[in-house]
Amino acid sequence: MPRRARIYTEEGVFHILTRGNNKQLVFRDEMDFLSYKKILKQLKEEQPFKLYHYCLMSNHVHLIIETNKITKLSKLMKRINLFYYNQYRKKYDYTGHFWQGRFKSLLIEKNEYLLACGLYIERNPVRAKIVDSASEYAHSSYNYYAYGKEDKLIDRDIYYDEIGQNNRNRQKEYRRLMLDKEKDIESIKLNQLFMGTNEFIKQMENKFKVNNISLSRGRPEKKK
Repeated sequence: MPRRARIYTEEGVFHILTRGNNKQLVFRDEMDFLSYKKILKQLKEEQPFKLYHYCLMSNHVHLIIETNKITKLSKLMKRINLFYYNQYRKKYDYTGHFWQGRFKSLLIEKNEYLLACGLYIERNPVRAKIVDSASEYAHSSYNYYAYGKEDKLIDRDIYYDEIGQNNRNRQKEYRRLMLDKEKDIESIKLNQLFMGTNEFIKQMENKFKVNNISLSRGRPEKKK
């Protein structure tokens, strides 16, 4: 099976997916989740990057982050994965390969696609039938956007401010988007390299000399 093309860019907005080796658990208890969040917080203080959305599952991690010239994507993910692995290894006396190869990254256009991808990853616990509602899951960014719960890890999604006139309206609209746009959320395909408008995708294809691996293109439907 051909390998997925790799995009050599260190700056931009990315959906990051990191899995445990052979689908093994990377979080065994509540403290493991908290340890990973602590690492994210520490690294955000040490080097500048933005974390817009996240969802930590038992055997994999979803992050939507923005890097820059100072904070390179590959070095950042290497530090996150290594710091957490070292803690896990000591706690559980673990030996062997821990993460499943290199992390996967999807380059996202910085507009409503950022919000759409955030909703997609925050729906993971519902999709996996761990909870009935995204609000019941403690280890994602959903409750920050849907209910205004404090989460110091998060840098506010820039498109979020455009879905309502105030925080109360934005939270209500975000909850509606999660429920009313369920089919749209589930239709998002992550087996691609770029996510955005046709113009953005074409620009990226030309820039990196690759074809986007995508079953569909086009702008998410605007709210009515």
